[in-house]
Amino acid sequence: MEKEDRRCCSKIAGVAGTIERDAREKKVGDGVQITKKSFCLLAWNTAIGDMGYALSRLEIDPDFSDSESSPVGDDNDTPQPSSENNLEHEVAQLTKLRSAPHKRLKQVLPRRPEFPVSPVKMLAGREGNYSGRGRFTAADRCHLLNKYLPVKGPSIVDQLTTRAYVSQFSDDGSLFVAAFQGSHIKIYNAEKGWKLQKNVHAKSLRWTITDTSLSPDKRFLVYATMSPIVNIVNIGSAATESHANITEIHEALEFSGDDEGGYSFGIFSVKFSNDGRELVAGSSDDSIYVYDVEANRLSLRIQAHTSDVNSVCFADEASHLIYSGSDDNLCKVWDRRCFRSKGKPAGILMGHLEGITFLDSRGDGRYFISNGKDQTIKLWDIRKMSSNATRSPGFRNYEWDYRWMDYPLRARDVKHPSDQSVSTYKGHSVLRTLIRCYFSPEYSTGHKYIYTGSHDSCVYIYNLVSGAQVARLVHHKSTVRDCSWHPHYPMLVSSSFDGDIAKWDFPAPGNGDNPLPVNNRRPRRRHFD
Repeated sequence: MEKEDRRCCSKIAGVAGTIERDAREKKVGDGVQITKKSFCLLAWNTAIGDMGYALSRLEIDPDFSDSESSPVGDDNDTPQPSSENNLEHEVAQLTKLRSAPHKRLKQVLPRRPEFPVSPVKMLAGREGNYSGRGRFTAADRCHLLNKYLPVKGPSIVDQLTTRAYVSQFSDDGSLFVAAFQGSHIKIYNAEKGWKLQKNVHAKSLRWTITDTSLSPDKRFLVYATMSPIVNIVNIGSAATESHANITEIHEALEFSGDDEGGYSFGIFSVKFSNDGRELVAGSSDDSIYVYDVEANRLSLRIQAHTSDVNSVCFADEASHLIYSGSDDNLCKVWDRRCFRSKGKPAGILMGHLEGITFLDSRGDGRYFISNGKDQTIKLWDIRKMSSNATRSPGFRNYEWDYRWMDYPLRARDVKHPSDQSVSTYKGHSVLRTLIRCYFSPEYSTGHKYIYTGSHDSCVYIYNLVSGAQVARLVHHKSTVRDCSWHPHYPMLVSSSFDGDIAKWDFPAPGNGDNPLPVNNRRPRRRHFD
């Protein structure tokens, strides 16, 4: 490779020298003299184009070409994308703009066919300052990293004998949180060989830990269970073991009103606001709760749906808009700035045939995705929302419960008569538990992908624009309820009911070391009473 680099550099220098001599001796074309900037630019165009022609076939893995036509994983039973997933919406153009290389790198030389932009050509273009900034643009970075999906592995981060329900990276990717049914919440330092930084022993556990959330400054962790109490823990202390109110204080935040006693409802979903000052929660009493952490009081309760609110999240950094998804099959948008005067949602989005298990916002206050018990993920644009939900009885004529029954075959091709979603993604399985789905990170992928856990023990990755399944990660032996993509590196961690926390990555070319190392030795299963 070093010889090839020297050959390329010599070629660039030779072309530049030839053009410079020609520029000094004569005028070119129709009388316009070549300037120093012009001949340098022409030299780079010629040399970089030749490099792309010669090396793109070697550098582009066919599994990760721009067409995304070849899924990774077990190809024998891979569902094919349906024609309804050809997305021609504004979000498709935004995604392409955020993950496409600089337009000057895509220019085709005369009499040369167009090839995908290889990593070598992109690096040479950066040296030639194609962007005018002397560095990769954000779209260049996403285009390069999109060629290396986290499909290698997995290696086992940890392994317990109890179900893993939650797995989340911190916003900067330095910490990773895994929550288990057996009252354990483990926090790993991903930058220090996945060393266990905190082992939180939850209190007042009812059934399982349903959700956790890290504060933006990584000082506090909140965890929820099937009760109206959310506990908050200071995870910045030096001690590794955190036993509730024995070694450390787990402060209880009361979400029930004064007139409600005991365990009147449970909380399925809890999230910090972007500034860390508030929590939003969805509950089994059909409500959304907003808790003021600084004032230590409940600030808002919304009687939001007609069934369990399984997932809630803030729409963007401002935290004025809240998205909610429920077992009443509806997604709703709430604007806190006008809720008290109107007392109703800003809008309603219909399209799922069954209850909604999870929501994830794109972070722009406009788009979000939802996972549904109708075995689909749907992409939504809140500009398409309506003021009321139209009832269309008759599209469900079967009895079914996702907790112990398979989804009826006759229901798989049924469409909602008033579907307002932008696109639909199929192939995974949403059964037995509230399985989660997410946008891939903006920094490394430009939100180009959607990924989800599945009841069939796999992790699925879809192309947001084409709807194609680009990867199916096979390892676990039971339901994958949650998974999390590192915000900066091509790394994904999945958690399963088999007790495994598994890490998938794609090492840098020519370097067998992972960006964030992990102990690849399979640990012994740990037993807890």
